[in-house]
Amino acid sequence: MVLFGLFSLILVMVYWVNRAVILFDQLIADGQSAMVFVEFTALTLPNVIRLVLPLSAFAAAVYVTNRLSSESELVVMQATGFSSFRLARPVLVFGCLVALLIAVLSNFLVPLAAQQLADRRTEIAENVTARLLTEGSFLHPADGIAFYIREISPRGELRDIFLSDVRNPAERTVYTARKALLVRPSPPPEAQTGASADSHDAVPAGPKLVMFDGMAQILRVADQSLSVTPFTDFTYDISSLINIAPRLGRTVDELSTVELLTASPTALKETGATRAMFMAKGNERLSQPLFAVMAALLGFSALLIGGFSRFGVWRQTLLAVVVLIIVKSLDNLFTGMIRVNGDVWPLAYLPPLLGMGIALALLYVSEHPALLHRRSEVAA
Repeated sequence: MVLFGLFSLILVMVYWVNRAVILFDQLIADGQSAMVFVEFTALTLPNVIRLVLPLSAFAAAVYVTNRLSSESELVVMQATGFSSFRLARPVLVFGCLVALLIAVLSNFLVPLAAQQLADRRTEIAENVTARLLTEGSFLHPADGIAFYIREISPRGELRDIFLSDVRNPAERTVYTARKALLVRPSPPPEAQTGASADSHDAVPAGPKLVMFDGMAQILRVADQSLSVTPFTDFTYDISSLINIAPRLGRTVDELSTVELLTASPTALKETGATRAMFMAKGNERLSQPLFAVMAALLGFSALLIGGFSRFGVWRQTLLAVVVLIIVKSLDNLFTGMIRVNGDVWPLAYLPPLLGMGIALALLYVSEHPALLHRRSEVAA
């Protein structure tokens, strides 16, 4: 367990650093704080930990078995009458403990973290102040838009505003103002109470830039005429400048395992996914813990067939790695088949069970080394 924790920490850090670099570029570029970056990276950790735990279990089992073999402790235990299956019992218990951790992560923590991460992404996307309220520099929130703020007061007032809009090829518009405010209109009372708003004009809920004491300069490209219009106050809709993807509902990753396996019409409509995708994701969460048991047993049993050797057990380790890669490749193949046809969901459990079968076969061979000698004699 100590080595398992060490390998898990190393692998999680490798995955986390790779993910953190991408998140850092995205969030810092949008003007978010370091706390938002820490929060986002923390919410991605459950899924990263879920992915690396089977690998950590495999590495820990191989390392410990190699140490036992190189120090002749395995030979001593086998000489005292311990069978290979008896020696594999603590490895099986270790694999079950890791499987329990993965089950908790896959079925509870990962969906909760995915839902919280999606909610926070929506909140960040709607946070206009983080994207536009940057003083002393020209911003380009959209093609053809230039925005400048000289100063932001402690009260949130934007002073000395410059806004250039050249998205319309027929005319170019420049707005300047001594002061401005960013506001988000509240929905009408009818929308809050759920009453019908057919008799009322819909009030757009997007953010607005309200400018005071300024002027609008419009240049018509066709005849190169310039018109200047002073204004006391003017409202500019900036919702089109910010790409805010509406959160219409949960995704497949955010649903609980029970919702995935039942695949109710409501959940299917909410996510827009198919029943086959539901079955693939739900059974993947249930079969994922089995890979931890399989990986630990496979790493132990593969090294056990080598016995004591001064040249090490690198060939047995390579064999275990190859088998692990084949099993994982089959898992990816069967997952793709389930996403197409949900009725073949039992295939999700076949790769880990196949890996366990190979591990049991290797344990049997380690108890009957004559089988290997016979094969070598026949080959000779």
